[in-house]
Amino acid sequence: MAPQQVGFLLLPGFSMVTLGAAADLLNSCGPPTEPFYSLNLIGIDGGPVRSSTGFVLLPQQSIREASGFFVVLVVSNLDFAEFYDEQAAAWLRQQARNGSRIGALGSGAVFTAKTGLLDGYRCTTHWRLFGEVARRFPDVVLTRDLYSIDRDRMTCAGGTAVLDLILALVAQDHGYEQAAEAAELMLHTRIRPSTESQRMAVQWRFNLTDKRLVRAIMLMEETLEKPASLPELAYGAGMSNRQFQRLFTRELGQSPARFYLELRLKHARMLLQRSTGSILDVALECGFADPSHFTRQYRQLFGETPGQARRKRLAQGEGTPHFAPAA
Repeated sequence: MAPQQVGFLLLPGFSMVTLGAAADLLNSCGPPTEPFYSLNLIGIDGGPVRSSTGFVLLPQQSIREASGFFVVLVVSNLDFAEFYDEQAAAWLRQQARNGSRIGALGSGAVFTAKTGLLDGYRCTTHWRLFGEVARRFPDVVLTRDLYSIDRDRMTCAGGTAVLDLILALVAQDHGYEQAAEAAELMLHTRIRPSTESQRMAVQWRFNLTDKRLVRAIMLMEETLEKPASLPELAYGAGMSNRQFQRLFTRELGQSPARFYLELRLKHARMLLQRSTGSILDVALECGFADPSHFTRQYRQLFGETPGQARRKRLAQGEGTPHFAPAA
């Protein structure tokens, strides 16, 4: 049986880790003489494409001649998710009309959403982009899953989630046993379900052993936009308010109110670096109804105002906004 053709559409600034993980895993499937997949690198204009690390790859084909793929995988990078090219978008839409499955790895979901190909589909992207994607593309059924396969569309959060998405694809096409064999070859000790959390577990991030505190912090992270009261958090964690206050301060060295506030402000800092939402939008997304209060608290923690933080990142060329208008 002829191998299934897989096309990797490399966008400028693409992630080498993402490309390498997907390509190595697909390349390992099937016997050497009868591989299951044939891999093709595709560039927009046929010229070299620079990755986020500065390494340059020369695609085998440009979008002018590339077609006939079983699946096309869009490869981007978190710091280059603002990129858009109408010729590439038109080519991707044409591949979908021709029957190719369309996949977006990590922030590649942003480019794919701009083409309209994710409208009405369940999909996911990196957790740092979630709020912006949800606002910008209301017709996309966005989830916080590790990866998602919905009919002829597939997306993942990026990073090591690429492995889990590709393994799920292999299992669909060639059976779970083949997927498990490929996972073992990659030293990927467990094929994670799509619904597993994108983020490192709270107990490891904060070095906690008390399950009640873990639950409390999880509740905080789930309610950044609409902060819960401390009694609500204590109840959700299975403690009295007094127990909650004492245990939290003892184990984490600060009050739960202060910890919760800093959690929201740190999320705001990330949004200021990686989204084009207004400062008011950022404030609201982090649970601050009063922009002046948000500015005061932000300056107290970080030594600069939200406006200064955004201007500095742009001036330094860091944290480029992810959603520059489509060209």
